[in-house]
Amino acid sequence: MKAFLIPALIFLIMIVIVLAENGCTEEEAHDQPLQKGTAGAEAVAPAWTGWNHYQIPDYTAEGKQVRYGYELIANTAHYLGPKGTVAALSNGMNCQNCHLKGGTVPFGNNFGKVFATYPQYRARNNGIQDIYARINDCFQRSLNGQKLDTASKEMQAIYAYLRWLGDGVPRGKALPGTSIMKLKFLDRAADPTKGRSVYQARCITCHGEDGAGQPDAEGTGHLYPPLWGAGSFNDGAGLFRLRSMAGFIKNNMPLGTTYRNPQLTDEECWDVAAYIDSQPRPAFDQHEDWALLAKKPLDAPYGPYIDSFSERQHKYGPYGPIELAQAALK
Repeated sequence: MKAFLIPALIFLIMIVIVLAENGCTEEEAHDQPLQKGTAGAEAVAPAWTGWNHYQIPDYTAEGKQVRYGYELIANTAHYLGPKGTVAALSNGMNCQNCHLKGGTVPFGNNFGKVFATYPQYRARNNGIQDIYARINDCFQRSLNGQKLDTASKEMQAIYAYLRWLGDGVPRGKALPGTSIMKLKFLDRAADPTKGRSVYQARCITCHGEDGAGQPDAEGTGHLYPPLWGAGSFNDGAGLFRLRSMAGFIKNNMPLGTTYRNPQLTDEECWDVAAYIDSQPRPAFDQHEDWALLAKKPLDAPYGPYIDSFSERQHKYGPYGPIELAQAALK
């Protein structure tokens, strides 16, 4: 091959890699018709898809900071896990175990609305919360760890990444796909026993019989994250609420699932979520959460509540009677 053709070939290969990593084209992201998920999930609209990390402008000082922020999201355990090179602040999970592909996947608990909608009032925290506080919420709950210093290099890098990722999202706007999908409530309680069968059939290969996941090659984090146990998220995390867990599973699990091609029915998602959230995990002090009980989600698995239903029914359902009772009280 002539020498002058080599740079062009390298450039072409890089373009192909970027397009493949993005996972969808501009046309797919904006021009696809509405679709319907399986078993009664809400209509699926064209959804926000985040910038690809290959697009980070590493050649600028700001870009280098954004790149470090991405690395902290993708490889949290390496930097901030129990064997972290910067500090030991978290449980060994990575942020992107829950915020998939660096927080860019539609309906994958992504970061698409973060910079556009924060600061915002959050009823769980009883007040206005900024991005720094929201990040630390995740460190304390989902990573079962400690707060990052808001002035630290690491916090500022994560902030820069979220700002870069939210570029182009209108202020105050939550675009389609930037929240976890809310599945319709079942007419029955979610069933952990049925969920165990789903787990055994569809989840055990990656997450293991004991829910401990699989370690990564470096031995500092996980290739597949733990779903329960000492190394998993604690009971103060958002995914400990059944509707959030079921909606996340619907559009992202098992491996290979997308919001356009779900592999599990809604019932299977509710049941396997019930099984996962029935397993032991670390406890978080939640006595100050949800001071305004009228704003407490009906699937919050711990009291007190504004109604007289049991903690068990609030955790597993059926939710219809709770919904009616709370509507009458508000």
